Amino acid sequence: MKILFLIRSLNTGGAERQLAVLSKGLCERGHDVVVAIFYPGGPLEKELSESRVRIRALNKRGRWDFLGFLVRLIQVLREEQPDILYGFHFVPNLVTLILKPFFPTTKVVLGIASSYLDFNQYDGLTRVSFELTRWLSRFADCIISNSKAGREYHLALGYPGEKTMVIRNGIDTERFRPDPQARNRIRSEWGISEHEKLIGLVGRLDPMKDHPIFLQAAALLVNTRKDTRFVCVGGGPQGYRATLQTLAKRLGLEECLLWIGTRDDMPSVYNAIDIIVSSSYGEGLPNVIGEAMACGVPCVVTNVGDSAWVVGDTGEVVPPKDPGALSNAIMRLLDHNPHAPAQIRRRILERLSVGMLIANTERALLTLSCGSAAP
Repeated sequence: MKILFLIRSLNTGGAERQLAVLSKGLCERGHDVVVAIFYPGGPLEKELSESRVRIRALNKRGRWDFLGFLVRLIQVLREEQPDILYGFHFVPNLVTLILKPFFPTTKVVLGIASSYLDFNQYDGLTRVSFELTRWLSRFADCIISNSKAGREYHLALGYPGEKTMVIRNGIDTERFRPDPQARNRIRSEWGISEHEKLIGLVGRLDPMKDHPIFLQAAALLVNTRKDTRFVCVGGGPQGYRATLQTLAKRLGLEECLLWIGTRDDMPSVYNAIDIIVSSSYGEGLPNVIGEAMACGVPCVVTNVGDSAWVVGDTGEVVPPKDPGALSNAIMRLLDHNPHAPAQIRRRILERLSVGMLIANTERALLTLSCGSAAP
């Protein structure tokens, strides 16, 4: 079976990491796997280039380079002749649907990873792309959501239920694992002493991640726990970063808050943090939570997407947009965490293994390529 994945880039985000894990796994199972990328140069390209996965760069020159980009993609598809064209998220999904009439023998798969979108936080083009994809989704051969909540959200918007299935993410537990030496190294780099408790939010600087709520919870917590430090790890637009830093200053967090950009040593970063927080008001299945738990780190999450399902009873679950509840949940874990790192890690080993992701995806794609409806 030949599979061509389509994605914007191979940067270090959650979707990109999942595609890397999945494409390598399918390749190891004997399938011919190609990854076509809008914008080349992402750090995960090197990882894939060291496997048998082939990368085709489409060299998109910007948002408005659409017709030339489509011509280049059509040429790649004609050369590759894939059995499966698998889009990863909004714009790639829309592109696969637009091209479907030109490649009638190729099965089109849409990959969705969100369970809620606040379009007030994005530009008009994002909304138009989403609406077009929603309307055209009926023509997809299969739609794969990485969360149960995401499936339900998209079905409510009109996506075809008979074609939409759930295959949850897989966490690379060989890469993400407890590492005391890495913990000490990163904490030393960041100036965190042994007695201090480090609370972290890991994720791109995006409104959906709701950094302001995390900052407000931190301000509440620091008033009662003088041993707490905080860190935000992830890149994003400079303007939004400046807005968040202004808020942090106004909340009096300058002396106890670190801003760390994108890192390529995320297992070490997770190990350095005592509690990971997901304050998002919209998620599907957040990789950050699974990766942190695989490192044995307890988590406090908002009850969005499948976050509560991932954490189970090993952490704390709170409503979104409630800094008081978030602060109290962090405090409870600081005062008493009944689960050892090995127990927290075991939940990921049992529920979000890479093996299950690859096997379930392979089964769905083989069913499609054999001409049957997806299960």
